[in-house]
Amino acid sequence: MQTYDTDVLIAGGGPVGLTGAMDLAQRGVRVTLAEVRRYAEPPNVKCNHVSARSMEIFRRLGLAQALRDAGLPADHPNDVVFRTSVTGHELTRIPIPCRRDRYTDTSGPDGWWPTPEPPHRINQTYLEPVLLHHAAARPGIRLHHRTQLTGFEQDAHGVTAELLDLDTNKTRRIRARYLLGCDGGSSMVRKAIGAKLEGTPVIQRVQSSCIRAPGLRALETNPPAWCCYSVNPRRCGTVFAIDGREIWLVHNHLNPGEDDFDAVDRDWAIRQILGVDERFEYEVLTREDWVGRRLVADRFRQGRVFIAGDAAHLWVPYAGYGMNAGIADVTNLTWLLAGVIQGWAGERFLDAYEAERQPITQQVSHFAMDHAAKMIKARSAVPPNIEADDAAGAAERARIGAEAYALNVQQFCCGGLNFGYYYEGSPIVIRDREVDGTPAGAEAEAETPPPYTMDRFTESTVPGCRVPHVWLADGRSLFDAFGPGYTLIRRDRRVDVSGLVEAARAQRVPLVVLDAEPRDGWPEAYRHALVLCRADTHVAWRGDGVPKDSGALIANLRGAVNPQPFER
Repeated sequence: MQTYDTDVLIAGGGPVGLTGAMDLAQRGVRVTLAEVRRYAEPPNVKCNHVSARSMEIFRRLGLAQALRDAGLPADHPNDVVFRTSVTGHELTRIPIPCRRDRYTDTSGPDGWWPTPEPPHRINQTYLEPVLLHHAAARPGIRLHHRTQLTGFEQDAHGVTAELLDLDTNKTRRIRARYLLGCDGGSSMVRKAIGAKLEGTPVIQRVQSSCIRAPGLRALETNPPAWCCYSVNPRRCGTVFAIDGREIWLVHNHLNPGEDDFDAVDRDWAIRQILGVDERFEYEVLTREDWVGRRLVADRFRQGRVFIAGDAAHLWVPYAGYGMNAGIADVTNLTWLLAGVIQGWAGERFLDAYEAERQPITQQVSHFAMDHAAKMIKARSAVPPNIEADDAAGAAERARIGAEAYALNVQQFCCGGLNFGYYYEGSPIVIRDREVDGTPAGAEAEAETPPPYTMDRFTESTVPGCRVPHVWLADGRSLFDAFGPGYTLIRRDRRVDVSGLVEAARAQRVPLVVLDAEPRDGWPEAYRHALVLCRADTHVAWRGDGVPKDSGALIANLRGAVNPQPFER
């Protein structure tokens, strides 16, 4: 009989690793997490945005309100602006509500989104402590800081890992059922399983400086914003408000041909981006120069070892989908791992992770790269008179502003990236047509998922898509009523689902039947009487009645070793 010290060992305690640990623990899985930093050691000033899909996950984990209460002041606008400099002419503004008004203000370009949790602008320096505090308080999670994963071996039953205590230099071995590498772009786990990053190694270079500038707000001639793109002929850059008072993150986007970070005068570039002269005082708190890439691992798994987040993919962080893609990775995997560990799912269940996430991250990486290319082109074409206080200068500012808005509302209000992606080729998604071509559903025809784009999306219950959100008559979100495994949404109580319920019970698959009463009626996408949803809110199957062989359907959905086709 195998003896395990933990069910899942996670390498890496950033937002992705912490989210994975909490999700597993909520499902009753024992987790050990190893992180090289000290407990509560501040993270780098990197990620600045939590997507709506990530906020939906944090809502399920009981963290949404704690995160909403952190970050910028409650009344600080989350707008994105384009200016000739932070203190210069404003070209355009993408309105995004402050966190105080985020649930109630639906006037902006992302105010229409059908979700219980809109996005939240918050820097990782505020986000990560909230996640860490909650993870440390969760039963079932053991946190080991100043601890490095130095090696591992796997066999048919588990993974034996070697952990190094960085303070005592002592090593110990730990036995886990599975290992999850959330250990960043230089991932030891990725290298150990032989996965290779493939794609475009250099898209752009960025000088990043976190500064303290208490006097900057007083020099702004326009209302404050969360993000400011500085556009002038001398230097283009991006400035994020970190605390809404005196801390700012300044990205200096190097021009094509500027391959040496040190060859570009950092102080001069910062002053051109801010629009201040040599008399203005500021302090550089940290600096981190980086290269924007488009790289995706050729595999996300080897046996009992998985990778997620930056360990699996690196790309230019447009649309805020670096960290958020990692959170999507890990919560796609955690419910799969829980199903196998709890015994109701077969090992084939885990094949869904790479089959689903690897193609999606490839597609998102191309979205980010394409957008980056358009931004680089725009920066190279800044008109020389954009700052001129005359009619010609005003005309150029209006033109550049309109172009900047049209291009960038796609990344900052990216409904498609949030809600439009779907899983094809998954072993646990049942298509509308079975192998013999028999159609299913109210209209006796199979549908294909709507196109996947960055900015727009069409709600759909096509298997593989995210189930459309509705508010229930009792005030809850539809997602609040989901179970830990599968949830069967039944729009018509007259439809007999006892066969499906019994088949799930016989195979020990957790299934909740939800006789939902929507507050405002069903969206058009709900055209079938039954929609079977997964824990990650993606549709697994749909129909107007249960299949003839419900047992075969359940066997397919739990990743049985030899799944059989079923008749509808």
